[in-house]
Amino acid sequence: MSQSLLKPYHKLALKNRIVMAPMTRSRADNEQRKPVEMHALYYEQRASAGLIITEGSQVSKQAVGYIFTPGIHSKAQVEGWKNVTQRVHDKGGKIYIQLWHVGRISHPDFHNGELPLAPSAINPKAQSFTPNGFKDTVTPREMTKEDIKQTVADFKNAAANAMEAGFDGVEIHSSNGYLFHQFFSNCSNTRTDEYGGNTENKSRFFFEVLEAVKQVVPEDKIGVRFNPSLHGLFGITVDEETIPTFEYIIKRLNNYNLAYVHLSEPFTDVSNVPHAVTNIAEHFRPLYNGTLMINAGFTQESGNKIIADGLADLVAFGKPFISNPDLVEKFQHGIPLTKWDNDTFYTQGEKGYTDYKKAELNKTN
Repeated sequence: MSQSLLKPYHKLALKNRIVMAPMTRSRADNEQRKPVEMHALYYEQRASAGLIITEGSQVSKQAVGYIFTPGIHSKAQVEGWKNVTQRVHDKGGKIYIQLWHVGRISHPDFHNGELPLAPSAINPKAQSFTPNGFKDTVTPREMTKEDIKQTVADFKNAAANAMEAGFDGVEIHSSNGYLFHQFFSNCSNTRTDEYGGNTENKSRFFFEVLEAVKQVVPEDKIGVRFNPSLHGLFGITVDEETIPTFEYIIKRLNNYNLAYVHLSEPFTDVSNVPHAVTNIAEHFRPLYNGTLMINAGFTQESGNKIIADGLADLVAFGKPFISNPDLVEKFQHGIPLTKWDNDTFYTQGEKGYTDYKKAELNKTN
C-alpha cells in the first residue's frame, strides 16, 4: 500500500515526509551546555527521518528555562553541534536547529537571582524545571525596548552560529507559551507601546526577529512553529483575539519564501473552549500557500491521512521517535512500535536516550 508519509517531498529535497519533532531531553549536563558525543549518536540514529528538528536550543544565557538544555550562543556549543550535523549528514539525513527563548517560563535560579524577561510583568503561574527540581514561576520583568533589541540580535547571532555549525536550516520557536507566544497573547502581553495592543503590534517582535534571521540564513531554510489553540498550559489562555492573531501572522508569512510553517494541533481537549479551533491543519491550510507541517499525537494512519487529504505536507512525530530511532523503517515494513519510557524523557545519561534498539530487518526483502 502506498503511504503518503513515505513519499519524497521535493520542494525541500526531503527523502520522506516524516519529521522528527523538536523535543527537550535535558542531556547537556555539562558546564558549557554543549552537545556531546551522546547527542551526536542520538540524532545520527534517527537520520532516516526526512528532516530532524533538534531540541530547543537557547539563543542566549537569558533564554534558558530548563536544566541541561543545549545552547547555540557560544563557541563551545557551535563546536558540539558541528559533530551532530556531520554525523546526521554522513547518514544522508537533514537537520534544522530550533532556536529558543522561554521568556517568563523560567526562574531566577537560572539568572543569578535576576528575574526572567517577558512582554509584561505577569506571572504565568506555571513551573520551571530548575537544577533543584520543578519550581513555581515568578512574576517576570517587563522587557524594555533595549531588551527587545538585544533579543533580536541574540536570535540573529544564534542563527549565524547554526549556519557555522552546519545545520541545513533553523526553526524559530514561536510556540508553546514561550517568548513569542507571550507577545501574541493578551493574557501575557498588556503593553501599550508598539509591541502590544493590536494584532500587528503583538506580532511585531516576531517579525523583527524573522527579518534579522533572514539576513544570515537563506529565507527558504527558515521554519517557524506555532501552537494557535494552546489553552490552560504554560500560562496561556485562548480568547476572542487569539485565533485572529494567528490568522494574521500566518497569512502575512505568505510574503516570505519560508521552508515551512509548523503548527501543533491542540495539546488538550479544547472542544468546549470558546474561540479555540479544534482542527488546526484544516483551519489554517487554506490560509497558507507554502509548506505546512503538522504535529501533536499523530499515528502512522492519521499521518498518512492528513497528507493524503491535502491538509498538510509534512508530519512531525515526537514521542514515537524517542523509542523508535528507526520509525521510518518501521512504518515502511509494518513493524510494531516500541513504547517509550516517560521516566527517562528528562533524565541524564544514555538510558532512555540512545539505548532504544532498532528492529532487525530482513535485508533480502
